[in-house]
Amino acid sequence: MHPSLGRAAPVTDPSLSKRERLRALHEKFIVEDRWRTASERTRLYVFAVALVVIGVVGFLVILADIVQRDDVASIDSPLNAWLMQSRTGTVTAIMIGLAIGFGPVALPVVILGAIVIWGFLAKHLWRPVLLALGTLTGLVLVQVITRLVERTRPPVDLMLFGVDTTYSFPSGHVSGATNFLLLVTYLIYSRRAASRRAAVVVGVLLVVGVGLAAISRVYLGYHWPTDALASVCLALAVLGGVIALDTWRTVRVRASGRHEPVVPSGRAATPA
Repeated sequence: MHPSLGRAAPVTDPSLSKRERLRALHEKFIVEDRWRTASERTRLYVFAVALVVIGVVGFLVILADIVQRDDVASIDSPLNAWLMQSRTGTVTAIMIGLAIGFGPVALPVVILGAIVIWGFLAKHLWRPVLLALGTLTGLVLVQVITRLVERTRPPVDLMLFGVDTTYSFPSGHVSGATNFLLLVTYLIYSRRAASRRAAVVVGVLLVVGVGLAAISRVYLGYHWPTDALASVCLALAVLGGVIALDTWRTVRVRASGRHEPVVPSGRAATPA
């Protein structure tokens, strides 16, 4: 399938008439159709629902363990102790660099830049809008849950990069990084025919990126391991919701026996 990235005529081009500028603006919001069989569309919905269920159930299991054990889940203490014993000067410097990169200053700039640049370059705005919607949803969920749970962070003397006395569950750093990595990967590769080798490479890089974001926050002493795990679970649920919405809005079922689908008026089609 051909990706929908392509430079559209600038809406603000002074050489265009008013009608042409309105038409160009309208075309920016057209969602390309993705033609699939009924079974392929069903599999996309099933995958989306599975992600939501896995994410929500995983999050609730972690939350129940935290509540029952008075803020420290069963895996938190041993994992924290192991990471504290593994601290070295070199590793600490690397983790601080990762914390800055996935932090509340650099990461929002990266996300906003990606959305703006993608929106400017894309022929259709649907995927940049989905990226913005998904990351914003993750941010709102974290902010609301953090204030409801009010879990304290690990002891201050374990923190290696300044003192943070805000609540820790779930991790905003890990949630933001995981949401961004998962959504960008899906929104790009859902429109490309990737080989199995490429899919494996992308999957490994994705796991490594999420893992580094999670480990860095725990290693530096700002979060319990379950804070990071809960953030990943929330990100999986958000991804499932985005996949379901994207499937509902863009996937069209091929008419039986047709080689060329009939395109509804006012919509652009991307052939399979």
